[in-house]
Amino acid sequence: MSTDPACIFCQIISGDSPASIFYQDDLAVAFHDIRPVAPVHILIVPRRHIPSVNNLAEADEPLIGHLFTIARHLAREQRVDQTGYRLILNTGPDSGQAVFHLHLHLIGGRRMRFPMG
Repeated sequence: MSTDPACIFCQIISGDSPASIFYQDDLAVAFHDIRPVAPVHILIVPRRHIPSVNNLAEADEPLIGHLFTIARHLAREQRVDQTGYRLILNTGPDSGQAVFHLHLHLIGGRRMRFPMG
């Protein structure tokens, strides 16, 4: 499995940096965002270091689907599945991606604002 020792998410996944873990399995880890923008703000991260969507291959399709399945599970667990939640995948600096390890934001617990961007 590919990791980057300089990547904070890889450090969290390996247990070298602390985090409030909500979920983990062989493919992914989900943890509390340290700068939440809503009452529920969880990051869902593949264990394998993938810098961004631009680095995905066709073989990664099952992994990406798995991240979304985890999001659905966590939304139900956090009780935002009925009221609504937002899933965001940022790619590149102009999108606001600050950590270059692919991650899916699960955001909920309040009404989201529009327009985005």
